[in-house]
Amino acid sequence: MPGGRLTQQERQQIALGLADGLAYAEIARRLDRPTSTITREVTRNGGPAGYRADLAHRATEHRAHRRRTAAPRDTAAPAQAHGRDPEAVRAYEEEFTTVLMQTGLSNKMMSRVLVCLYTTDAGSLTAAELVDRLGVSPASISKAIAFLESQGLVRREREEGRRERYVVDDDVWYQSMLASARSTAQMVETARQGADVMGPTTPAGTRLENIARYLDFITESITRAAEQARDVLYSGRGVGGIGGTGEPEREDTEPPVS
Repeated sequence: MPGGRLTQQERQQIALGLADGLAYAEIARRLDRPTSTITREVTRNGGPAGYRADLAHRATEHRAHRRRTAAPRDTAAPAQAHGRDPEAVRAYEEEFTTVLMQTGLSNKMMSRVLVCLYTTDAGSLTAAELVDRLGVSPASISKAIAFLESQGLVRREREEGRRERYVVDDDVWYQSMLASARSTAQMVETARQGADVMGPTTPAGTRLENIARYLDFITESITRAAEQARDVLYSGRGVGGIGGTGEPEREDTEPPVS
């Protein structure tokens, strides 16, 4: 599998593949490149709809020129515990950041902070440690942490004195799912309020009531699934669940029909 930067010809092939509606994995297979390479390339340069081979190539050359001319803060990857390959860890962190951005955490700094916490053995870092690891300002860390905390993705722990640590643990995604469910529940109430204002028997009122019913079902499903998964994964029963089939047991439920 070839290494190094993408060539201009490869970028043209990526653009053609996107225009043909090919998946990243298929484009990567045709170029004999990792799928993550294609994912990062497209994400950095306008996304599937906005990707342009010539602009992407010029942007990459510009970034490389800036890196060469700027005084490097620390060109070597930091030493890693447990005999890990520092360059492999750095590459993984970049890929993880890209995946988080694609799945809805659109701000890169917030994604970088979360990845930094996830890939730390202790599962926690102070603001000063995050600033040092990521090479950004304290204000950037503060803003990212505030958002991640609001989504239930991190929590704060106060040490002796005034210093705080930011923590991720096995419960963080459960808390995040509950935060998502609460947000959706607010939309349910807003939609139902709109149905009353517009008139429940009018087309607009009916539409808003259907939205409320649909989102209400989703909210209940998310909450129930989060609690069931938490019980299965962390109660000592194992991933196989009660039935031992390799998946948690699921209820046969159907969404409401309008």
